[in-house]
Amino acid sequence: MYQRILVTTDGSKLSQKAVSTAISLAGLCGAELIALKVVPRYPQTYFEGGIALAGEDIKQVEKAWSDAAQKVVDAVKKTAESKKVTSKAVVVRSDVVSDAVLATIKKHSCDLVVMASHGRKGIKRLLLGSETQHVLTHASIPVLVLK
Repeated sequence: MYQRILVTTDGSKLSQKAVSTAISLAGLCGAELIALKVVPRYPQTYFEGGIALAGEDIKQVEKAWSDAAQKVVDAVKKTAESKKVTSKAVVVRSDVVSDAVLATIKKHSCDLVVMASHGRKGIKRLLLGSETQHVLTHASIPVLVLK
């Protein structure tokens, strides 16, 4: 059925549900699991919402974010492998989560994406948009969204 399943995670409780489901599904299908965490770049200017920091300080912040993200996906990989599911832990730096997810789908030749809905409602959803919605409308493969 599926050969390679991509699961996105941010370490939240809702994304843990997506991870658990993806691991189970990968086990049933004999598929490889790709665990993805997208890390934002540090805002460089006041207009982007960042504080003016020295270049070296920005590198340290971004490294800390990347290291924390690596721990999240490594934990997914460890859990998957404990259930005999082959897996990879992937961290991507990008300011647009949905674009990073779509690029990872192509790079790893995934044939299913499992991700959590974000849970925003009302005006926040309208103003902030939805990364999940963007993936749903632009992915060329099935997307399983968990709430």
